[in-house]
Amino acid sequence: MTLLSLALAAALGAAPEPPKAPDCSYDRDALLAMEPDAFDQDLEGGWRPLAERDCQREAADLLAAYSALPKAAGNTTIIWHEGQLRAELGQTAQAIALMQRTYKPKDKDPGYWNAYVDGTVAFLQHDRAALEKARAALVAIPTPEEFAGALKDGRYHFTTAGGQKVDVPWPPNLDVLDGFLRCFDRDYHNAYGNQACRKPEGG
Repeated sequence: MTLLSLALAAALGAAPEPPKAPDCSYDRDALLAMEPDAFDQDLEGGWRPLAERDCQREAADLLAAYSALPKAAGNTTIIWHEGQLRAELGQTAQAIALMQRTYKPKDKDPGYWNAYVDGTVAFLQHDRAALEKARAALVAIPTPEEFAGALKDGRYHFTTAGGQKVDVPWPPNLDVLDGFLRCFDRDYHNAYGNQACRKPEGG
């Protein structure tokens, strides 16, 4: 066999290089020093850029550390987001426990959030009947009068403080529960994040 043939054989038989591990380094002290709204909602700061670098585990641990701070007391949104990341990581029991800590008192929420939590937990528990029950409960909640005039084709239309016109599915998170039902046999990451699950018609 010629040297060229040997080189070709070696090249063809060479295993592909493994993908490089993501860079999950971050300034922990700086992030924990942020105010809650900035830490949780800033798309370019806080925990979100870390999760988007495929560092969900590190982002979940960061959220857990932040939620333990006194300034995050009572902030169930941060707890929920940690739960979502745990669900993506396959840490289902931990995800469910976190999500169940975010239920709202009935006098503070007409039921939209609690039905969404029920449906998400049911999906993670592979309980389709409970998921369907949660969806039915969500749809059955009366629309507040102040919102009724802004509803069209199942979407709530409003203008942000910055003047941007926005429309979102109504009731809140109905599209997520529908996605869980359509993609019931998939994992949380795919059923939640795949737009084909939420909007199979592409609309």
